[in-house]
Amino acid sequence: MRILVVEDERRLARLLKDGLGREGFAVDLAHDGGEGLWLATEQPYDVIVLDVMLPVLHGYAVCEKLRAAGNWTPILMLTAKDGEQDEAEALDTGADDYLSKPFSYVVLLARLRALVRRGLRERPAVLSVGDLRVDPAGLRCSRGDVRIALTPKEFAVLHCLARRAGEVVTKSELLAWAWDFAYDGDSNVVEVYISALRRKIDRPFGLTTLSTVRGAGYRLEA
Repeated sequence: MRILVVEDERRLARLLKDGLGREGFAVDLAHDGGEGLWLATEQPYDVIVLDVMLPVLHGYAVCEKLRAAGNWTPILMLTAKDGEQDEAEALDTGADDYLSKPFSYVVLLARLRALVRRGLRERPAVLSVGDLRVDPAGLRCSRGDVRIALTPKEFAVLHCLARRAGEVVTKSELLAWAWDFAYDGDSNVVEVYISALRRKIDRPFGLTTLSTVRGAGYRLEA
């Protein structure tokens, strides 16, 4: 299995290369974000270990560019920064896991093995249904060049429909996704949000992409 380690602390990078090599991994090293992005684009890897604080191009940018290019190699981010916001930013830009320095090598190895077992994620960072674009990480929606303002709950319902574009999504599935499995309120709330979405994503553009399938649910189509 091949691993790319992008780490500007050369001593740490060498220790990781030697240690992972003893575990049977083939390891390539890059010491800045530009070199790491180039290697990740040019060579196939089973997993990428990516530091955040890098020269030339920081780790968040490297991750974001790879995902935007359709590269879904599992990424484990390493950072000296700690805290909820840093972890959220790492995951929002497309990382699969996050580990703060200083870290346990045993834990790092276990997480790498878990990522390798999990394999590639074959899903886009931004969902496109025709000219409608749904960005789950940024909570943004647009049709063509027009930005569409949605409430968090409207976005959640649309996200569920966009993930399954062309398929019928039942009311109970939308409730479970946008609310939770234990929701015991009025199920007609789904119809309220479907109507609100139609007023925002369809009617201003003279379209009918969000339809009701009688007795079954709702479908979003290009």
